[in-house]
Amino acid sequence: MKKILSNIFPAIPVAIVLGSMIFSHSCANTTTPPTGGPKDTIPPTIVEIYPALGQVNVPVHKTKLKLEFDEYVVVKDPKSLYLSPPLEKAPLHKIKGKSVIVYFDGDLDSNKTYTLDVTNAIADNNEGNMFPGYTLVFSTGERIDSMVVTGLVQDCNTLMPLKGATVMLYKDHADSAIFLKRPDAAVKTDEWGFFCLRNIQDTLYRMYAIIDDNNNNIYEAENEKVAFIDTLIRPVVMVSDSLPELMKYDMKDTLNCLARKTEYELNIFREKPSKQMIVNKERIGERTAYITFMAPYAQVDSIWIKGVPAEKLITQFNLVQDSLEIWVNDPRPQPDTLFLNVKYMKTDTLGLLNSFTEEIKLAKPRKSVAAKASKKDIKKEDTTAVFTMDAKPENIEQYGFVMEFKYPIVESAFDSLVFRSVNPRQQESIGKYTVTQDSLNLRKYVIMPSEKFQQGYEYFLKIPHRKFRDINGFYNDSSEVKVTLPSDDKLSSLTLNLSGVNNKYIVDLLNEKRDKTLRSYIITGDTSLLFPYLKAGKYSIRITEDLNRNGIVDTGNLLEHKQPEKVRFYKLEDGTFLIDIPEMTELEQAIDINEMFN
Repeated sequence: MKKILSNIFPAIPVAIVLGSMIFSHSCANTTTPPTGGPKDTIPPTIVEIYPALGQVNVPVHKTKLKLEFDEYVVVKDPKSLYLSPPLEKAPLHKIKGKSVIVYFDGDLDSNKTYTLDVTNAIADNNEGNMFPGYTLVFSTGERIDSMVVTGLVQDCNTLMPLKGATVMLYKDHADSAIFLKRPDAAVKTDEWGFFCLRNIQDTLYRMYAIIDDNNNNIYEAENEKVAFIDTLIRPVVMVSDSLPELMKYDMKDTLNCLARKTEYELNIFREKPSKQMIVNKERIGERTAYITFMAPYAQVDSIWIKGVPAEKLITQFNLVQDSLEIWVNDPRPQPDTLFLNVKYMKTDTLGLLNSFTEEIKLAKPRKSVAAKASKKDIKKEDTTAVFTMDAKPENIEQYGFVMEFKYPIVESAFDSLVFRSVNPRQQESIGKYTVTQDSLNLRKYVIMPSEKFQQGYEYFLKIPHRKFRDINGFYNDSSEVKVTLPSDDKLSSLTLNLSGVNNKYIVDLLNEKRDKTLRSYIITGDTSLLFPYLKAGKYSIRITEDLNRNGIVDTGNLLEHKQPEKVRFYKLEDGTFLIDIPEMTELEQAIDINEMFN
């Protein structure tokens, strides 16, 4: 039946919609249905709309909008019924026959152009075929605004497009507007991170984008992410029937979706919290605890535990100094509750940082070693200085042997380690090595052999018995790890020849999805980087500009008009960001860093 109707009535919706568009070229609203796929997946089609597209003088009180379809439909996602400019409360809806009736809890403003976007909101009632989308434009005044701006919203670190971000325009140029007011125009991004703010006034705006978790169209800095354009913007493009950016495409239509022009690029980031306080604390072992702060770079003056001598306390901040690990260097049983005192700069009720001493009660965890009922519950790790050894064949040349203890060690004999190699002729030799303690993790050590690794050789690192003692008073067991360089002749390599390096940069090799870092280097000058032992596949090269040279990607600050540190992905000549590496290939790629960032 549905197929018969689709053959009989196609001219009806076309005639109605085109007829309502004749009066003004500025009210273009073209819907392109998805192509391809099975013939029985026809999406619903609009046959009638009210008010008519581009209608003016629409009443502001008890306003109702009607979208009638050629079949029965359901509203799959009410949040995708999006009105711009947004009201205090989201639009409401009801189904009446084959129509979706949209109404509002409150009056509309007078003399204003509105758009109701229904993309990703409506599907047919039977098969669930999604309606590709539509934007109804109308005005409560005498005219329809006719300008448009487009752009892209992406994550500041991965540069991946963000779906569902709210892009907002403000005629109020004050920095506080985004915190206090709803925008003068807004729209949600699609699956490609693309947005099109249409039928807006020809005036100056401030542009923002937020991940609006509570859908109130106001930025809440403590919980939400934000992006902004540094300067005021003014629309330069007028709405037009032929403008591809106004059309509604199937999100699987890669060619057309990527062909849309974007005027602005917004990089979403999470700001550092403005308030400083201790937000979490936990005792995770007999002698181990941690506390976390709301904001990074906590200013701690002193820390002590009641009844524990100062020299028995070991502490360590993480890189951004918002998490502090604490250990008691005393093998004797500790009290059921430790009273930790922290003197630090805390935000007061006026929003100012002041010195404050906070006492924290740290109760012993239920499953502690001391609470074990009998000897049968005691495990090997409960009486041994536990450590792990990481020695991956594909990156042993860069990272060496990484040894990490579960607890800080108080006695060590790294000179007792034995590093040896066995060549293809089974001849054994003892090698030299260096030991470096990790600057950010006092429990981690890097053992780097002095000799160059060679193909066909076997390498062994032996840790003798009872050479390391941790804060629990336990000694290590003996262990030996073996590693050889990858020998699969199908593996490939990538060499990056980097020039124009006039600052500090972080160079990362990522997998195809950009969700895993495979190799990482820090560079400060022109150099060549080798990425060996790569399986056939697609990879991305991410380069981060580390302006303050702290080795991390620093976030932005909205009120200080500070953007997050720049991240760029190497783009190939065909415009893609993925390097396709085949088997048994040695690739070289030249990258001009200065050109890439400037």
